[in-house]
Amino acid sequence: MTDTTTGTDPLLRVEHLDVEFPGRGWRAEPLRALRDVSIDIAPGECLGLVGESGSGKTTLGRAILGLVPAAAGSIEFDGGRLDGMPRRERRRLSSEIQVVFQDPYTSLNPSMSVGDILAEPLTASGVSRRDARSRIAELLEAVNLPADAASRLPREFSGGQRQRVAIARSLALRPRLIVCDEPVSALDLSTQARVLDLFIEIQERTGVAYLFVSHDLQVVRHISHRVAVMYHGEIVETGPGDKVTSEPDHPYTRRLLLAAPVPDPAQQARRRDARQRLASVSAETTHER
Repeated sequence: MTDTTTGTDPLLRVEHLDVEFPGRGWRAEPLRALRDVSIDIAPGECLGLVGESGSGKTTLGRAILGLVPAAAGSIEFDGGRLDGMPRRERRRLSSEIQVVFQDPYTSLNPSMSVGDILAEPLTASGVSRRDARSRIAELLEAVNLPADAASRLPREFSGGQRQRVAIARSLALRPRLIVCDEPVSALDLSTQARVLDLFIEIQERTGVAYLFVSHDLQVVRHISHRVAVMYHGEIVETGPGDKVTSEPDHPYTRRLLLAAPVPDPAQQARRRDARQRLASVSAETTHER
């Protein structure tokens, strides 16, 4: 995607963030999940955050949402500090910052109808029943689901349709930032493409900003203006989406790129060999340090 946000003050700014978890066992050292992480996201921008499982990318999203505390550093949203903010004040920001989780089925209450799921954040914020019904119809149309979806249960939908419901719920209060935590990784490839196109369409129409977390460079290339690469709890490379996902500078990002499958067996074999060489060089460098 083309970055149209140059020169705009950040909506979200994370600076020198550390996150620690208690170590296991008596007197164990704490586990540092994030180390000196700094990112920013402009209004209407999509920042792709990519890395392998255990790299810390989901922890960063959870820290922004206030689900894990910061050990050091700062998180600012629209100029105000989020880290250390009392829980009651964080609740007031629920209309500004929303989340779409990886598994659409476990993130939706299976005993509630889609209409009730979408109405819940609206009524909690004081919207009348009449206005809530109108807004629900708008949301279902926005994510390309039929109007009668409101009366059905989540189990009656496919995985891609359930994720559309989750996206609709995240849009209910017209947020300015959505944290998208691996929102397409549980979907098949064709459904992934349709849901990614939906995210892009919604962003173009509403101007919402995304922190889009994924382990797949090709996915973040499709949707992101800029990409940040995370490795062992640190940001190792940041830059324009097209550049980072096609001509990366950092060896770890190059390994991620080479790990992406291609349909040509000979080319796939060459990529596998190149990835193994990069891994060997990285291991030797780490050992020397």
